[in-house]
Amino acid sequence: MKTMLVTNKKIAIIGGGPGGLTLARLLQQQGAEVTVYERDSTRDARQQGATLDLHEESGLRALSAAGLLNAFRAHYRPGADKIRLLDGQATIVYDQHQQPDALTFGDAHFRPEIDRGPLRDLLIDSLAPGTIVWNSQLQELTPTPNGWQLYFADGCTNHVHLVIGADGANSQVRPLVTSLRPFFTGYTVVEGNVYDAARHAPGLWKLTKSGKLFALGGEKSIIVSAKGDGSLSFYTCQRTTENWVQASGIDFQSPPQVAAWFARDFAAWSPLWRELFATNHAYYVPRPQYCMPLDQDWPAQPTLTLLGDAAHLMPPYAGEGVNMAMLDALELSHCLTNGQFPTLLAAISHYETAMRRRGSEVAAISIESMEEIHSPNGLAWMRQVME
Repeated sequence: MKTMLVTNKKIAIIGGGPGGLTLARLLQQQGAEVTVYERDSTRDARQQGATLDLHEESGLRALSAAGLLNAFRAHYRPGADKIRLLDGQATIVYDQHQQPDALTFGDAHFRPEIDRGPLRDLLIDSLAPGTIVWNSQLQELTPTPNGWQLYFADGCTNHVHLVIGADGANSQVRPLVTSLRPFFTGYTVVEGNVYDAARHAPGLWKLTKSGKLFALGGEKSIIVSAKGDGSLSFYTCQRTTENWVQASGIDFQSPPQVAAWFARDFAAWSPLWRELFATNHAYYVPRPQYCMPLDQDWPAQPTLTLLGDAAHLMPPYAGEGVNMAMLDALELSHCLTNGQFPTLLAAISHYETAMRRRGSEVAAISIESMEEIHSPNGLAWMRQVME
């Protein structure tokens, strides 16, 4: 009988995103003792972002191993993966809604869409009660002879034997693994969400046909996704300096200021796009785009590791961020529980070597896609990719 390396060990997963929750589910299936520490005060504390497309070889594979594929089928949104490609004047140049529905589960190129909220909910509901400790903002980790002492903002502390940093781009865990920092890609995204879009952005809501819009022009882009709750999530992107958010002086919590910025920087675009900024029923968040070094490396540790954005942050232009995090969870859970490694150090070293290589390959694709999309010939390039 195989012996799990994590038997009789307390495992802390820092961060309750899809990657951390998937790992918790997979480890609990093997009888491991897992706690997820999440900074959100409750599961409904904040608006979840854009829709996600899960891929057969990564996100769907992890859900299948977790026994959650049927739950996913019950919550995914058929047709939400269909894209309309447009220019800045909102002229449709390619329309996947005109293509037959030829792909389904089991096909390598099938990429079903699910909103972030329902995905997170089905993962949370799969865990044992009490697995997630909400309102847990990690402040410090200190090493002990057999693990780590965790200190949280609310004064709570805990000792664990293994820590997995699944806490995203601004990870508190990563600096204890490596001093390597991400580099600025030269682009900034403004993320937004328009609530009750049929009322507040009716033209764009109708144009999405419950799917996605990719609009490219003038070396800028807007990606819009319809969500099951009736809102539109979107990302604008353009080339900027690294300090553009601060230097711009824009208060991104002020819709009139954001609308004025958009009208100025996207002045050549159709007025239709201004629907995204014409309402107070919306939020906006600027996100300078960073990427981890493509050649990053570090020595493995026996009680500490990373997954997802904490390990290999990248821009979203390969559509792989969440898929890579969920595949990280699957691979790490295998290494910790399949009995093939003599020590935790050996298991983590094997996982991290493959994870870094995989992450670097996908990040390179994402950087290349981002450059192509925002090139003078971005629209023609994207149409060729889609066809």
